[in-house]
Amino acid sequence: YIEKVFANATYQFIRKGQPLFTIYSPDVVATEREYLVAKKNQQQVAQSTVPGVASSASSLLDAAGERLKQWGVPQQEIARLESTGQVQQELQFDSPVSGYITERNALPSVAVQPDMRLFTVADLSSVWVQAQVFQNDLGRIKIGDPATLTVSTFPGRTFRGRVDFIYPQLDTDTRTAKVRIVSSNPDQQLKLGMFVSVALKVPMGRQLVIPAS
Repeated sequence: YIEKVFANATYQFIRKGQPLFTIYSPDVVATEREYLVAKKNQQQVAQSTVPGVASSASSLLDAAGERLKQWGVPQQEIARLESTGQVQQELQFDSPVSGYITERNALPSVAVQPDMRLFTVADLSSVWVQAQVFQNDLGRIKIGDPATLTVSTFPGRTFRGRVDFIYPQLDTDTRTAKVRIVSSNPDQQLKLGMFVSVALKVPMGRQLVIPAS
């Protein structure tokens, strides 16, 4: 069950490590208690001279710790459990990345199922740009080619990227194909859904150019 929700709005920007929600699980609480009992038992028999006793206690402790990891308990919570020896009823989960919340299903008192997606956080520090390239130009483009992006929102500003993928299907109406470009976006100025102009830098070699006149 979700107890508290800290990030409670779609499209809210959150940073890596910022708390998202707390959750209560009887199974996790029981596993934490088992871990503490196994740790105490391991400490008591650490100096035992009876064959197999110390190793068996260590194996039980490792198994309890592995169960906590399988439950998805954060490493900092396991470290806190070891240092304090106190079971915590609520577990806090932090955002693994910085980005915008594009989907939120986490609400207080909601029961969490294994297939339930609580948050979707979009890391926009790197974005995809879909460029429309005419059929006649596709033969000159290859993956890894550099590209420059301009957008009317920021006159004089140039963004740089590279060709990441060339889609195998053409639009039958425009006779163009999508070319995916990866561009760095550390200051989050490129927004989802923006229209941009793309210039692809293609080496043409040494050629003789004659004016039409």
